[in-house]
Amino acid sequence: MKYIEELKDGDRVFDIYLCKYKQSAVTKNGKAYDNVILQDKTGTVDAKIWDPNSSGIGEFDVLDYIEVFGEVTSFQGALQVNIKRIRLAREGEYEPKNYVPVSSKDIAVMYQEMLSLLKEVKNPYLQVLIQSFFVEDADFIKAFQFHSAAKSVHHGFVGGLLEHTLSVLKLCRYYVKSYPVLNKDLLYTAAVFHDIGKLKELSTFPMNDYTDDGQLLGHIIMGVEMIDRKIAEIDGFPLKLATELKHCILAHHGELEYGSPKKPALIEALALNFADNTDAKMQTMTELLSGADNDSGWLGYNRYFESNIRRTGKGEE
Repeated sequence: MKYIEELKDGDRVFDIYLCKYKQSAVTKNGKAYDNVILQDKTGTVDAKIWDPNSSGIGEFDVLDYIEVFGEVTSFQGALQVNIKRIRLAREGEYEPKNYVPVSSKDIAVMYQEMLSLLKEVKNPYLQVLIQSFFVEDADFIKAFQFHSAAKSVHHGFVGGLLEHTLSVLKLCRYYVKSYPVLNKDLLYTAAVFHDIGKLKELSTFPMNDYTDDGQLLGHIIMGVEMIDRKIAEIDGFPLKLATELKHCILAHHGELEYGSPKKPALIEALALNFADNTDAKMQTMTELLSGADNDSGWLGYNRYFESNIRRTGKGEE
């Protein structure tokens, strides 16, 4: 099969993909069409069915595997598939593992690197808390290794939560070396726990969508609840330390309008916010550039960055 990352403007598509999203819409002229997002393990691509009532468009729904015939075009700097025909694929015609996006990095290697960094935490109570989740809880470990970090904005792939957490932890290591005022044990622990609520906020692949609890509570609140329950089981865990750890997690989005119940009041909370924001935005830009046509310069306006985005030049005058 031809993977989505290999598609180019002008290509013809005749392959099986996973339908990640489908929604009916109407043009300004009142003509019905369908918005579709196709997915395989290398990513997603927007698609349009301009004639959904055509005899060549078979019945299908979200999370169905569909055989697609269409043409690839470039629209506002991004690739788009104009679908001409669709057939619901039969079991045995596709290999499910080809349709789930996976981190390009080795998951087992990343996990061991994370555990190695966490061994530097010397506080015995924080170390017990870390061990209880990341060493002793087999179900948690499995879920954490294979979960995504987001629905679509950044690290929205298998292993994404681990990859993002490790990157945040590495940035925190840099901050600790540069700013000795930081409490290394607190910052490292907050970094590794800051997004564990996403295990409950987002469903597993291939859905990778918000759960009811995720919509109503969000990963920050649910993550603090998970930690709070475990802390209650650790005899003698200092109340002040627990409060400081929970504050770092509650404040890691930095601003109230970005979903943080609290703004950073501790320097460790501030450092965690910077690390989380840096990795999220750098990964988002990386994914944006990798998903664009290689020949494109300006990619158009991006709502997340509130700016027109352009690929860096290659040294030409």
